Amino acid sequence: MMTLNGIKINLRALEPEDLDFLYQIENNESFWEISHTQTPFSKFILKQYLENAHLDIYEAKQLRLLIEETVTKKQLGMIDLFDYNPMHKRAGIGILIHPDFQKKGFASEALSVLIQYAFSSLNIHQLYANITSENSKSISLFKKHHFQKVGIKKDWILFEGKFKDEVLFQLIKD
Repeated sequence: MMTLNGIKINLRALEPEDLDFLYQIENNESFWEISHTQTPFSKFILKQYLENAHLDIYEAKQLRLLIEETVTKKQLGMIDLFDYNPMHKRAGIGILIHPDFQKKGFASEALSVLIQYAFSSLNIHQLYANITSENSKSISLFKKHHFQKVGIKKDWILFEGKFKDEVLFQLIKD
């Protein structure tokens, strides 16, 4: 699918062969704060998830895509549309890049490709992102792509016994 191809990255549907990568990402406790995960996932549960990944965004109300490097096909991370609401034409967006591949422009290109796809192919009117206030890398990434800060949810996230503010960013289609 050409609409999900960038220069350095491609976005693609999850495949059964992605089980080990998904297991590694979902069970990496350093990501649990942003994914709101509280317990590890078994390979059995993740395999069942992959078996149901064929549901489209209209059925599942979410779309999870794998970010892979164009040339090597190396798995770099994942990008999601979630809480898709077709009536109001909006969806949340989240992105996660494996630490080994951060600071190489992959997240920025993946976000750019998904924004274009969401606005042109899915006819979404607005995207939003929820980011903890101290996640400066994510805040910079979304600001770079013209997301506007529209609010702060005070003491919104409880992580490791400490409440954190969450910033709401929004991008409205021109």
